[in-house]
Amino acid sequence: MNCPRCGTTLPDQARFCYACGASIGAAAPAAAAPPPPPPPPAATVAPVGAQSLNCPSCGAPLHPVFGDMVLTCEYCGGSVSLGGAGWKAINKHTMLAAKVIDRDSALKIVHDHIEKGFFHRKDFEESTITEERLSFVPFWIVPASATTNFTYQDVAVGVGGTVASIAAAEVLGAALSGGGRRGGFMPFPVVTGPPVNPTRQDTIVGTYEYPVVAVKAMTQYQPKDYAFDLTDRTIFDRKGVPQGAQMLNGDIGEDAAQHSARAYVMQLQTEQAHKKHMMVSGLQCSVEIADGELLHVPVYYFVLTRKGVKSVILVDAHGGRVMQVVHS
Repeated sequence: MNCPRCGTTLPDQARFCYACGASIGAAAPAAAAPPPPPPPPAATVAPVGAQSLNCPSCGAPLHPVFGDMVLTCEYCGGSVSLGGAGWKAINKHTMLAAKVIDRDSALKIVHDHIEKGFFHRKDFEESTITEERLSFVPFWIVPASATTNFTYQDVAVGVGGTVASIAAAEVLGAALSGGGRRGGFMPFPVVTGPPVNPTRQDTIVGTYEYPVVAVKAMTQYQPKDYAFDLTDRTIFDRKGVPQGAQMLNGDIGEDAAQHSARAYVMQLQTEQAHKKHMMVSGLQCSVEIADGELLHVPVYYFVLTRKGVKSVILVDAHGGRVMQVVHS
């Protein structure tokens, strides 16, 4: 269909024209003139910081806050990514449904987690909840594959070679001293064959669907090795957001998320190499990044205060687990 005012080509279900903002009626005028050519691409450009634009899926008005780069339409759930040169619809926008939908169940998860590790039972009971909310937080899910090559020193081989040399010296020393130590002979390492080189090479290969939080204010809660249950994700549907839950827009674009994912994956690969072997050196990591998707995750945010110590606890309301705990 076309806008009756400016002729811009629109989706069939559009209620607003994203070019001129005109409201689209149920049917176009019967005697409408042939539509003019579509406007140049510059007409759809919306720079970062724009005060208003229209959803590319349904045409409804969007009202970005300064700094927003990822917007989700409140009417149809469509998502758009803003950039300095324009905007584009996000091809894949998914969500995880909230399985923990009431406050008491979420606090039970917090209580059980705290009792096991961070506090004693009485500490939780004496804490005051100063903030709490359920939000659908956007994450960029970035597919990545990584290959890490490195060298390491095989301690067992090195020690084994030294022990063998000392043992050979003991035998030779005993022979030279007449079968005993009476001659005061001190054993010394003797190489009876080619030297044993303890330097080894290894490779670690991994594939990831790495979640990068799309909200700058929440980067301090960026998951490091926490994995969402992505097998349960579905296409985003605004109807799946419980009443009263806040749906957050993002201010981190996909390009920045891919850059961050690359750095996080390299860090994980490096840590895996050091856990697998001691004395790692010459580490080289290659990471390939693919186009990602925008995933909205239901997250309970609690702030507990006890004796002047503030603890921020995030609960994955889909997986029913504590994602992150930050003390200050």
